[in-house]
Amino acid sequence: MRIARLAAPGALSLAALTLAGPAQAAQPIAGKWLTQDGSAIVQIGQCGGSTCGRIAKVIKAKAGAPATDVNNPDAAMRSRPIVGMPILSEFSDAGDEWRGRIYDPRNGKSYKSIVTRAKDGSLKVKGCISFICQTQTWKPAS
Repeated sequence: MRIARLAAPGALSLAALTLAGPAQAAQPIAGKWLTQDGSAIVQIGQCGGSTCGRIAKVIKAKAGAPATDVNNPDAAMRSRPIVGMPILSEFSDAGDEWRGRIYDPRNGKSYKSIVTRAKDGSLKVKGCISFICQTQTWKPAS
C-alpha cells in the first residue's frame, strides 16, 4: 500500500510535464516603425541570426543636426550616415518580449533594451541602464 502512495505523486508530476504546452513566443516586431517623437522611421527585420533595426528615414531633423554619427565614442564610426544606421541590435525572442541593445545617436550610448508588441499594434521600446528604464511607444509607419 505504501508503494502505491509514493507512485501516485510521481505519476501526477509526469502527467503535468507531458501536458505542459510549448513556450510562448514573442509577437513579431518586423516592419517599419515611426519613433515616438516622429523624428525617424526604423526598419526592423532579420540581420543574420538575430533581429535588428536601422534608421530608414529621418523625418524631422533638428536645425543644424548632423547627418552622421558624430557622438559615437568610436572615432572610426563618426562619419557613418544616420540614415541606414543600426540602432537596434542583437535582438532575440525571449518569450513574450524581444531583448537586445538599443543605440542612441543623440548621445552615442548603447543600452539594454526590451521590445514588446502592444495590443493596439504599437511597439513598446524600453531602454535600460541597470534597473532604470525609459519606454517609448513606436507606431506602425505606412
